[in-house]
Amino acid sequence: MTIHREGTATISLIALFVGALNIANFSYLFPVSVIAGWALFIISLGFFLFIVSFFRMPNRKLTIVDGAIVAPADGKVVVIEEVTPDEYYQEKRIQLSVFMSPANVHVNRLPIAGNIVYNKYHPGKFLVAWHPKSSTDNERWSVVVENEKGSILCKQIAGALARRICNYTSVGQKFNQCDEYGFIKFGSRVDLLLPIGATIHAKIGDHVKGGVTVLASW
Repeated sequence: MTIHREGTATISLIALFVGALNIANFSYLFPVSVIAGWALFIISLGFFLFIVSFFRMPNRKLTIVDGAIVAPADGKVVVIEEVTPDEYYQEKRIQLSVFMSPANVHVNRLPIAGNIVYNKYHPGKFLVAWHPKSSTDNERWSVVVENEKGSILCKQIAGALARRICNYTSVGQKFNQCDEYGFIKFGSRVDLLLPIGATIHAKIGDHVKGGVTVLASW
């Protein structure tokens, strides 16, 4: 397991804060109350370890299979429905959404190999990520990846806690299946807009792993 590069600055700042807090803790609170001092130390250490774990990148055997549409993120499948897209596509698509809690790995991976043909950032609100309107009203970043089988729109959506979406793609770039293409900080979701003819293997409530679980095929 490694730590994602997006976590370097955050982890460093939290480490300085926790370190300064516990210097003061051992200097001033411990002499007054040992129990309170240990409690503060344990809570602050737990908080620091949680922040570190949020930016973790576990070693995984990625699913590289032609025709498979792989999960773009860790989390829980919360939406599978036919929708009329609000961008790029004119025809109806199948929306499949994966909700990421703060405890999930937050690396985002492309579900198929192909070229980036669309890339657009949308400023917006910060509704909770499972809210039905989060797909259209929240801050989000949409990318369309296309190959000989068709195209898929991948939408990174900010949540109530997620205040920064990182996206590493630009139009014209070519990616392999399961390549990392982004990161969302602190709770969020990723929507996939799939062609109507796609065969869906996932079910509502499934817990999936980014780059590993096959959500659908075409």
